[in-house]
Amino acid sequence: MNKRYSVLIVEDEPIAADYLQKLIAEHCPDMQVIGQTDSVTETVAWLRANHPDLIFMDIHLADDLSFRIFEECDVPAPVIFTTAFDHYAVKAFRLNSMDYLLKPIDKKEFLEATEKFRKASLSNGTVESIMQAIRPPGQEYRERFLVQQGTELRSIAISDTAYFYAEDKVVFLVATNGKKYILDNSLDKLESALDPEQFFRINRKILLSVNSIDSMQSHSKSRVKIRLQPDLGLEAVVSVERSSDFKKWLDR
Repeated sequence: MNKRYSVLIVEDEPIAADYLQKLIAEHCPDMQVIGQTDSVTETVAWLRANHPDLIFMDIHLADDLSFRIFEECDVPAPVIFTTAFDHYAVKAFRLNSMDYLLKPIDKKEFLEATEKFRKASLSNGTVESIMQAIRPPGQEYRERFLVQQGTELRSIAISDTAYFYAEDKVVFLVATNGKKYILDNSLDKLESALDPEQFFRINRKILLSVNSIDSMQSHSKSRVKIRLQPDLGLEAVVSVERSSDFKKWLDR
């Protein structure tokens, strides 16, 4: 007898939730949707009483980002995150993330994600073993960068790196001594390669080290304005979407 899987959909957009229901019904006969929630509060209450095999979870919910669910309760199943914003991918994969689907959800990517879940589930079973099966045993973060200034090559250690910023499609590394160097990397790739305990991307243009924060001030719409050290005159304001996570990152 083929294994059947119970599914929870966490989504606050009715159209998106209906589309997921349709994809599951048409392409996943071994899956049954047993619940649907649209907020952090409702999802936490549901998970305390139920144990699905798989969760499809939007990141922006009615009352907060879905990451708070993991702070409020144990999540007993692997999660396939769905969102329109790709800058949450790094944080998503530090949680029970089986995969990450950008909206509008592509059917091929949906099928690949569910198949990945099946293979890991059949060979391992528990949430812990499933996640071990799809993740590398340990992630190694960047320790240094090889940079060039004129004809001179230099190796800049992470401990000597203050922050990174993008300007006119060029990414710069700013060292703690105030010197800056052009990097052949995007901020997205850098964000994935750096230790999240030490580095945080405050907006689309700046990725900073905790040691580069000289001072902070409250800004409009619950944002935070940062004075960087060394100060190159950049306007460093934490975006609205990242302000809550930024404050939690600092308050640990």
